[in-house]
Amino acid sequence: MSEQFDLTIIGTGPGGYVCAIRAAQLGLKVAVVEKRKTHGGTCLNIGCIPSKALLHASELYEEAGHNFSKLGIAVEGLNVDLAGMLKHKDDTVNSNTSGIEFLFKKNKITAFHGWGSIEAPGKVKVTADDGATQTIESKNIVIATGSDSANLPGIEIDEKRVVTSTGALDLETVPEKMIVVGAGVIGLELGSVWSRLGAEVTVVEFLDRILPGMDGEVAKNFQRTLKKQGFKFKLSTKVTNVDNSGDSLKVTVEPAAGGDAEELDADVVLVAIGRTPYTKGLGLEEAGVELDERRRVKIDNHYKTNVDGIYAIGDVVVGPMLAHKAEDEGVAIAEILAGQAGHVNYDVIPGVVYTSPEVASVGKTEEEVKDAGIDYKIGKFQFTANGRAKAMLSTDGFVKIIADKNTDRVLGAHIVGKGAGEMIHELAVLMEFGGSAEDLARTCHAHPTMSEAVREAALGCGDGTIHM
Repeated sequence: MSEQFDLTIIGTGPGGYVCAIRAAQLGLKVAVVEKRKTHGGTCLNIGCIPSKALLHASELYEEAGHNFSKLGIAVEGLNVDLAGMLKHKDDTVNSNTSGIEFLFKKNKITAFHGWGSIEAPGKVKVTADDGATQTIESKNIVIATGSDSANLPGIEIDEKRVVTSTGALDLETVPEKMIVVGAGVIGLELGSVWSRLGAEVTVVEFLDRILPGMDGEVAKNFQRTLKKQGFKFKLSTKVTNVDNSGDSLKVTVEPAAGGDAEELDADVVLVAIGRTPYTKGLGLEEAGVELDERRRVKIDNHYKTNVDGIYAIGDVVVGPMLAHKAEDEGVAIAEILAGQAGHVNYDVIPGVVYTSPEVASVGKTEEEVKDAGIDYKIGKFQFTANGRAKAMLSTDGFVKIIADKNTDRVLGAHIVGKGAGEMIHELAVLMEFGGSAEDLARTCHAHPTMSEAVREAALGCGDGTIHM
């Protein structure tokens, strides 16, 4: 007789594993099904965590080569030990994934390894690598299978020379020339890694700007910074072919609006045009679960599909494909299933680009506020006027706060600068509690810190900044 569970979650990425832990804490009997040998999904295995390990290591290498001498630190014989850097990345991944396994055991969560699919409402089939199957009976099922890299039609991915983000984390040598297809977060982050290590990076983007969806002023300023770092950009341009028959790749590009084609040489092409929800082979159609036109699972305001007892969270549903958004949804559905009032505030979900400098954002962009017809004001402060930034040779970037002109309530905030991903959270907390720019401006900030620039930007929404 099969084991009975209150909740079974298919997928143990950030949404799935957090959902499982929270549900177990609330007294539910929980099972998880994971296709990989290790837990953590794309994020911990081949995404967020390994990429940040390489971003940090490559940033230190660049600092040693360019800024240490300005700080009075002499470095001789600096070189890249790529094998050592990749080992650090792998060790980081192993530490994190084994941590999830520990947390499952601690919270008495039963883990099944194999392909999870819905046999029927209340039944999850687990197919092991050897083909053996077993059925889990569960009162509730949560689909948390995440997403996969999107590809360009006709472009063959081999994860050696033509790679997605997965292959870009494991290149055996530093390419002389890399073409990044797509100027979104993933492309710019991984392009930054290999650029710092010595690659000549060219970014090809179909749209006329980088970082689509982010504040336009931020994107424009950040592109200038990346150009100074050696990035080349071909905007309003599309890739039509990648010829991998020779020693070097021949990449055919042409204007997005049509026009003469051009051929570019590359050693590696990174395709980073976005991600698609992972909903194939899960038995969703057979179970009667409705999908939208982008094959995302349709849900109501409580993450429930049209089929009783089946729910979905994370990258497989509408919304930003962010690990922390999935985590919050995991907590929310666990609390709902335990009889509580789980909730996610989608207006206050920060986003970060982990380049150097970092780019961080929360809330509305200036374009969104303008389109909504809201009367707004902006406070801005450049890091060139921040004492700590000068001491750390980290003066690139600025803080921009957008507030309602009538109520002073903060509607959005955007930071380009060192540590922006950490600084954005005081603005997230402020916005979560409906705070005003004056609330932030009147909050004492330690001196000297980069975060003083956040307070100065808030002051800029009122009578004006002090140090600029």
